[in-house]
Amino acid sequence: MTPAIMIVSLIFVGISMLVSMVLKSKFTKYSKVRLANGMSGKEIAEKMLRENGIYDVKVTSVDGFLTDHYNPANKTVNLSPEVYSGTSVSAAAVAAHECGHAVQHATAYGPLMMRSKLVPAVQFSSMLVNWVLLAGVIMAASGNTTVLLIGIILMSVTVLFTLVTLPVEFDASKRALAWLNTTNVTTSTEYPQAKDALKWAATTYVVAALAAVVTLIQYIMLYMSRRD
Repeated sequence: MTPAIMIVSLIFVGISMLVSMVLKSKFTKYSKVRLANGMSGKEIAEKMLRENGIYDVKVTSVDGFLTDHYNPANKTVNLSPEVYSGTSVSAAAVAAHECGHAVQHATAYGPLMMRSKLVPAVQFSSMLVNWVLLAGVIMAASGNTTVLLIGIILMSVTVLFTLVTLPVEFDASKRALAWLNTTNVTTSTEYPQAKDALKWAATTYVVAALAAVVTLIQYIMLYMSRRD
């Protein structure tokens, strides 16, 4: 890794850490705000699934903090303990967001389908990309840029996956917020708080995407300069 790439990487690591800190603080803050209807994250998730005509998706609890996710492989909405049993604004926002992914899956939402198809390629490239790029940078110093080019191609797969993730996450939050609002699961006071929590969650994906794109561009520029 060149000094320029290292500096940019460190900058984005710092930004990412800052955004993550704000996100955790927001979710902690809103986890203390109890929903007026007293519904748990599990109940909210099951209600949203039913009202979207989805009956083959199971809502389960998984360990960890902010480990919530939808698994299209086994059709499960997996909620962290604080969300699964919680009756807070944070729990409502997260549960509805993950169900948003289930709705995307049920309706064959394009970007989600594309992201799912990219998973095997991303898993393969992620195992090799760092080592190939390192070897490529070293070999490029002596004029051999072939390995660096291979590393750039591998990295491009991961970057594409990161970019496709953006509309998937934004759309899931959009679906979640629309449902929370129209079904009155959240009150007029609770809704803006749920929206704020999901906004910061989305910001983490934006930062990750920007970091990936900028780093890829730097490797491409390095490749071009060494090739010349």
